[in-house]
Amino acid sequence: MSTREEILGMEEQLRLAELGPDAAFFERTLADDAVLDGQLAKAKVVAAHRATGSAKFTKVEMSNFQIFDHGAAAVVTCTGTYEGPRGNHTLQFMRVWLKKAEGWQIIAGSVVDPKSQ
Repeated sequence: MSTREEILGMEEQLRLAELGPDAAFFERTLADDAVLDGQLAKAKVVAAHRATGSAKFTKVEMSNFQIFDHGAAAVVTCTGTYEGPRGNHTLQFMRVWLKKAEGWQIIAGSVVDPKSQ
């Protein structure tokens, strides 16, 4: 399987974890020292995806994938559209995936609301 296929599979698992919400996916997939928007954020992301957390979506669609293969690492950019009780949102993401012995993990990322630019 190519890196692109592996990463697209991980991104699909991430999309499904957003819908769950599935905190266990983020516990496994975010590196302990993952830097998101300039901060260590694993605990916050995992907590937000617990059944009692705030991440509640009825629909999540990801599009416009660009995947840059760097061997043991891959940089992904994509657009996410989220629908839920608190409204609809479109966000732009950048994630850095690193292939470790236990599998792919997110080590860094950022999210931008295109409306705020």
